[in-house]
Amino acid sequence: MRVGILSRGPNLYSTRRLKEAGEARGHTVDVIDTLHCYMDITSSNPTVRYKGEELPKYDTIIPRIGASVTFYGTSVVRQFEMMGTFSVNESVAISRSRDKLRSLQLLSRKGIGLPRTGFANKPDNIKDLIKNVGGAPVVVKLLEGTQGIGVVLAETNKTAEAIIEAFMGLQTNILVQEFIKEAGGADIRCFVVGGKVIAAMKRQGAEGEFRSNLHRGGSAEVVRLTKDERATAVNAAKAMGLNVCGVDILRSNRGPVVMEVNSSPGLEGIETATGKDVAAVIYEFIEKNSKPNKTKTRGKG
Repeated sequence: MRVGILSRGPNLYSTRRLKEAGEARGHTVDVIDTLHCYMDITSSNPTVRYKGEELPKYDTIIPRIGASVTFYGTSVVRQFEMMGTFSVNESVAISRSRDKLRSLQLLSRKGIGLPRTGFANKPDNIKDLIKNVGGAPVVVKLLEGTQGIGVVLAETNKTAEAIIEAFMGLQTNILVQEFIKEAGGADIRCFVVGGKVIAAMKRQGAEGEFRSNLHRGGSAEVVRLTKDERATAVNAAKAMGLNVCGVDILRSNRGPVVMEVNSSPGLEGIETATGKDVAAVIYEFIEKNSKPNKTKTRGKG
């Protein structure tokens, strides 16, 4: 099988592991810089060109689309889909997961546990916005933020009002969420492949840090999931339409709540913490499911 990994970083751990794991299983694997692809959009014969040449026919692509290039990256994925190439995660599903508001609305519609969340545009809604999510402390998030950037904990109502006013003054889109204090600065990353949780780790934020991101000094350890947590992760992945994703869950007093569904989850943290060969499991999924023109959302934009 010929596999293309859409990634801007050939030396990144996740990209290297996916290339190594594929080649170890006898596949031909190419790493393709997403932004260097360009598309020939013609009737009945769409193609993708790269560095002056038409790319060869790939059986499967593995999108590793960075948040900063979501629009162009999903356009490239969509072009491959139009060509009949199987994509591990489809373009529509990636776009859904990158839009924090849209993803929360989709999860809400499916009855999946979430922190109470508010979204508003005008400053005169601020007090009621804060009150409606339970009052301070609250978490204020930029819609476009990633990896903990643009996420602020406001410990009082006055502080929350000031932060929200500042963000709105910059004409940025924000979410206001209840702070799940009982989580203790920890979350659970569930790695879902093909509708199953294949690995999970608990990430604990550094002392004094409410964000649990590993690159911010957090630590990770293997964790045993409850039946409810496992079902929540699987249902969240299904709601997004993602075959491979990381579902971030907080343990609240009312059960698991989903913070985010990541369509390009990193492999280093989860493989190191659990000792599992996650890259190989992704290829097992590909080998069972990769077929020409197998795109669930084909033609739906």
